[in-house]
Amino acid sequence: MSEILFRLLLFIALFGAVALLEARWPRRLRRQPRRRRWAINAGLLLVDVVAQRLTLGAAAFLMAGYAQSHGWGLFRLVEMPGWFTALLGFVLLDLAIYFQHVLFHAVPLLWRLHRIHHTDLELDLSSGFRFHPFEILLSLLYKVAVVAALGISPWVVLAFEATLSGAALFTHANLRLPAVVDGQLRRLLVTPDMHRVHHSVIAQETNSNFGFFLACWDRLFGTYRAQPEAGHRAMTIGLADYRQPSRLGLARLLWLPFESSPQASDQPRSDAGRGAS
Repeated sequence: MSEILFRLLLFIALFGAVALLEARWPRRLRRQPRRRRWAINAGLLLVDVVAQRLTLGAAAFLMAGYAQSHGWGLFRLVEMPGWFTALLGFVLLDLAIYFQHVLFHAVPLLWRLHRIHHTDLELDLSSGFRFHPFEILLSLLYKVAVVAALGISPWVVLAFEATLSGAALFTHANLRLPAVVDGQLRRLLVTPDMHRVHHSVIAQETNSNFGFFLACWDRLFGTYRAQPEAGHRAMTIGLADYRQPSRLGLARLLWLPFESSPQASDQPRSDAGRGAS
């Protein structure tokens, strides 16, 4: 089975499973029409997939194979058991994505791309693929560099990419987990309630909970916030400068990085770690 087909089938299966869970146990009442939002988010996903396939494609997977065959990477300098190298590679890739996410919030030019993800006025599994294609391509180049520098196995890269896609659907889900389950699960993994805080309109909350899969990085680096100030049902999702659905169509979102924000800067400014709990 090819890398493309594997990821497609896994994505379809995970999307169906998470959609069923959302429908059965929703966390928040829907305030925006789902059909329009899903059409916009699906449109962005389609543009992202086409952009990848016409340019970099499976670059991270291919780079992993090239690095392995040429003996590249820091992992080649130290003799380690294969299982440990695979586990370490996976964990370090997740750490790299955490730092990437922090950078996309901290650097104004990168924030111009990433803010498209935060303009969604609702949060559900479709928000997990609401990204500008330029952000997707930059992220792919970043992962290629990390894979080449460490010498991570192609199969670890494939497993990580599949996990990342599934985690994006799960963590953005409008899903109500029992408090006990959520509390135990977020000791290790990012949960929907944990990530939802990151999509708050309040800047200090937007600049928290940057993790995508493993929950430990936010605690380790002081960016963890347990709950939103207003509670999950009452909190406002999105960005303060982008509250009009008419400004959030597909074409407008693709152009958004190149236009000035309504204010001098719509970048969420706060001491990301200082108020974390």
